[in-house]
This record gives sequence, structure tokens and C-alpha cells, in this order.
Amino acid sequence: MNRNIILKKTAMELRLRGNTYSEINAKLSKKIPKSTLSEWFKKLKFTEIQTKNLEIHIQNKIRNSQLIAVKVVKQAKLDRLNILKSKNSFILPLLDVNIQKAMLSILYLGEGSKSKSSQNMILGNANPQIIKLYLTLLNNCFKIDMSKYRVRIQCRADQNIRELESYWKKITKIPAKQFYPTYIDKRTIGKPTNRVNYRGVCAITYFDRSIQYELELLYESMLKYILKGR
Repeated sequence: MNRNIILKKTAMELRLRGNTYSEINAKLSKKIPKSTLSEWFKKLKFTEIQTKNLEIHIQNKIRNSQLIAVKVVKQAKLDRLNILKSKNSFILPLLDVNIQKAMLSILYLGEGSKSKSSQNMILGNANPQIIKLYLTLLNNCFKIDMSKYRVRIQCRADQNIRELESYWKKITKIPAKQFYPTYIDKRTIGKPTNRVNYRGVCAITYFDRSIQYELELLYESMLKYILKGR
């Protein structure tokens, strides 16, 4: 029997079993162009079961390819982050006070309270790293009086208040006597917390708004300098 006829017959049998074009080519002794395969399969008659099996097989292959692509992209992102970390890790200890103060001004203008009526500066966040960074920058850039700190935890109704308070006391290292009573959001009563590892919002108050004024002026100055001429 002619070799091409054998290839065609084998390819058609593989197609009827639900194989995709790439899978068929992988199983044949010779790679066949997709246009040729398409021509060969044009007159194939599938049973209803064969049609469904082929559709399911193609959908599964697409789904698996998508999962692989997601993993590849995720790994590539991790690789880039690791490279950046290795290149920039030596920079952090060299940041002088002015640079840290600039970082603090941007952080506060993004996350802090801008109320003109309050005489205190307040910043709240659910991310413990943001809270740690805020407190560290404050202590590095200004002469801070620890007694002027106050903390309030805002949580959902189904959360364990004692656990939350203990957690944020460890994060902030602010004495327990400077914590206000935890605020429970009444709107969450009867609604379960679905967010994993959510520890509520930690709001830090510092009784000295003069620091906020300085940070606002610094931010405005940086903004004018950066946007100069635009």
C-alpha cells in the first residue's frame, strides 16, 4: 500500500478517536501540514459521541495550555522579582533621612487622613507591612514621642477581638494602654469574613499634626519639581 495512503488512513483513524492536529502529527512517522490534514478530514463523518469526545478533548487541551501559561507567567514574574531584589538589596541601608522622609510623605498622602479639622495625623491600613513601614519611617525621620501614639483596630463582627489586638500590638510595638477599644463594623453582622488572613484595619493616631504639615509641604514641593515644565 502506498505510504501516503497509509499515513492518510492512520491520520483519519486518529482524528476519529478525538486527537487534535498537533497530537496526530506527533504520532505519525511524517509531519503533515495542517492544510493537508484539514483536506483529509473534510469528508469524515463523526458519530454524535465522537463529536462530543473531540470537543471535550480540545477544551481540556486548551484549559491545560492556559494553566501552563499562567504558571509560566507567574514563574517569570517571580524570577524578575528575585533579580530585582538581588540587585537592589544593598541600596536600602544607604537611604538617607531625606529620601526616607520623601517616602513617608508619599505614603502618608496616599494612605493617611487629610482632614483639616483634626489636630492629629492618622493612618490606617490592613496590611501589616504598610503599618510597619509607616512607623519605621516616622521614627527614623522625626523625634517621636511614643506616648503620643494611639491605636484603634477596626474589624468585622465575626472576628476574634482579643486575637486581633494581640496581633497588632506585636506589629506596632505600641503599649496596650495606648490602644482604644476595638471598633466593630455593625454592617458586617451576620456576614462571614471570607478574606483569608484578614486582621482588620489598624489605624495609627499621632498627637502632633506639625509632622503632617511638613510632609504635605514636602510632597507639594516634590510634585512641583517633578512636573516642572510640563
